[in-house]
Formats: sequence, structure tokens, C-alpha cells
Amino acid sequence: MTQQQSSPPLPPAMPRFPWPGLAALGTAGFVTIMTEAMPAGILPAMSSDLGVSQSTAGQTVTAYAIGSMLAAVPLTAATARWPRKRLLLTAIAGFAGTNLVTAATNSYVVMMTSRFVAGVVAGLLWALLAGHARRMVVPAQQGRALAVAMAGTPIALSLGLPIGTVLATTIGWRWTFAAMSGLALALMVWTVVAVPDVPTQPTGSASSIPRTARIPGVLPVLVVTGAFVLAHNILYTYIAAYLTPVDLAPQVDLVLLVFGIFSLPSIWLTGLWIDRHLRATTITACALFSAAVAILAVYRTVPVLVYTGVALWGLAFGGAATLLQTALARAAGPHADTAQSLLVTGWNAGIAGGGSIGGLVLAWLGSESLSWIVLALTIISLAVTVSARRHGFPKHWTMAAAAARRAGPSPSTKSWPR
Repeated sequence: MTQQQSSPPLPPAMPRFPWPGLAALGTAGFVTIMTEAMPAGILPAMSSDLGVSQSTAGQTVTAYAIGSMLAAVPLTAATARWPRKRLLLTAIAGFAGTNLVTAATNSYVVMMTSRFVAGVVAGLLWALLAGHARRMVVPAQQGRALAVAMAGTPIALSLGLPIGTVLATTIGWRWTFAAMSGLALALMVWTVVAVPDVPTQPTGSASSIPRTARIPGVLPVLVVTGAFVLAHNILYTYIAAYLTPVDLAPQVDLVLLVFGIFSLPSIWLTGLWIDRHLRATTITACALFSAAVAILAVYRTVPVLVYTGVALWGLAFGGAATLLQTALARAAGPHADTAQSLLVTGWNAGIAGGGSIGGLVLAWLGSESLSWIVLALTIISLAVTVSARRHGFPKHWTMAAAAARRAGPSPSTKSWPR
């Protein structure tokens, strides 16, 4: 009689990755960035139609950023118990409506109001996307899911905005905004079909802003985000001024295209490495950004090295939003939605600050100082990332460590963990 040996049990199969639903979330991010930045490429036509100067028309971008900055935290708190999918659809519908108003109005006041409301909607949507994407998958897939959901941002910057500018030149800026409204309506249908609903925050996890900020790791991630985004937006906003002294200003479109092209592989690489190597990947991104800006500061008179620096900048930036949102979500645990609203506020403050601070530097110190200011900010990002080795950007992260944060910080928790 032969003795049968029982084979070891097979490991449970990994659930199928929800590509269609996550791609819909990525498209929502694409619509958000396109809605925010599209006026920058069509200011002459907008200002002519509205009867205002180009600088006045440019404030439509500022109104959007202010709306996002002011609305993210209070709206996230107010809607913490709302069904997530319904809230997501409401935000997308907001883009359909505000873009349609922007396309149709001849009033600058109405235009600014619609842009402000669009920014409010964007603040809510950005706070939703990360949590929704992470809750659609098992923990081992969360980093990759977030990479897909955040892919719309660099795609919009690298491909969407140039295409939108060409489209506006061809069919008119109003029809281009109308097309964005139509895309938002189509996205609503896609979301209904492909995006599942996900649970709201667990009971008792909707926390105050000070309490969330005291959770170990949250503050370092927010500091890195603020410095990184401010540095990027100073450089991105005033890239033409930086290029003018070296006679590369006529090539600004090509320079930004190089930035966008090199940001795309960054998304893919981030998706590959983020779940297992979040700390190393984030340090690499910050180091690449610092190296890029150092090249731009020292070798700004050598065109080939300028393009090299811009390429490294794109590699650093493409996956940055995914890395920072993942680090923050891991640090905050069940308080992630509140923490993400803080990140959205800081991100939009960086956008607004990039224009104002960069403008002051340009006026007082000249274009040659822009890259040095940006370099200082990137070094801050790198230093904080490296130093936050226990919380924020830990070398080893486990679900058990995340579960330990579910109760939030103890009264003795310090606000700046290492």
C-alpha cells in the first residue's frame, strides 16, 4: 500500500488588476490638468475675445489654483461619509459643467467664477483619486494602482497640452473647452461602467487636520511635497525666461517636449518599483531633480547640457505625484483621505507660489538666479527624504506597521519624526 504525500497548498491567486477602472481614474486626472493649464497656451485668443490683457486672462489659471487650495481640506472633511463613487461622478460632472461655461461665456467675471469652481472641483477630485485607486486593489498592488491612476498628470503635461494648443489654434479655444466638457461626460459613462464603489473611511478615522499632521511620517512627506512642487513650478513657469539669455527661448516648446517625453518612462518605472522600493525610488527622484537643476545652473550656456538637464528633470518628475501620495497614504493609514487633502492644498500652494516667488526672483535677482533657488529647494526635498528613514519614507514597510497607526498618534507623539 503506497503512502500518498499531500502536496503543499497553492498560494492564493492575486486578484485581477482592474485596468479599465484605474485607467478611468487616470483620465480624470488628465481632464483635471488639462482644465487647469490649457489657458496658458491660448492666452492671446482668450484675452482678445474677453477684451482683457493677456496677464489678466492668465489669472484664470490662478483662480483655478486658489479654488483647489481653499477647497481640498474642508470639502474632503465634509464629504468623508459620502459614497465614494457618487462623489467621484459629482466631481467629474463639475468639470463637464464648468468647462462648458468657460466655452460659452463672453464675461470675464463669469469666466473667473467658473474657473474658481473648476478649481474647487479639482481639489475634491485630487483628494479622492489616491484613496479610490488604493481601495480598488489588494495591498500588494496599491503602488502600481496609484501609478496608473496618476498617469494622467504627466501625460497631460507632455502630450495633452501641446495637442490642446494645436486644437485651439485649429478650431478655436472655445470649442476646445467644449471638447473637454464632452470628454468629461464620456468619462462619467466610463466611470459608471468600469469603476467600482469603494468603502468610505472607517468609522472614527475622519480626523482633524492637526491630529492627522501629528501622525508619524505625515509632516515629512508634506514638506518634501511642498519643496519639490514649488521647485518644479518655479522652473516650469519661468523656463522661457531661463532660456532667453542663451538664445534657446525660441525652442521653449521643444524643451518642454523633451521634459514631457522623459517623464513618460518615469511613470512606468515608478509602477514597477513603488510597491517594493518606495524609499529608494523617491530618493532617486529627488536626487535626479537636484542633479538636473545643478546642470541647468552651472551649464546654462551649453545647449546640449541644458537639454540633458531637462531630460533628467522629466525623469524625476513623472512619477513624483505617485511616490508622494503613496508615501503619505502609507504614513496616514486610515486617515489617508484627510492627509491627501493636505497634500492637494500643499501641491496647489506650490503651483501658486511658483508663479509669485519665481516672479520676485526674476525681477530682483535675474533669470540666472532661478536655477539656484530651485536647486536649494530640491536639496531640501532630498535631505528630508533621506532623513525620514523611520516614518514617511521607511526602508521597510509592512501592513503590520500600517495597522499600528490605525488609532492615530499618541499624545506624546512628536510632530517631526525621523
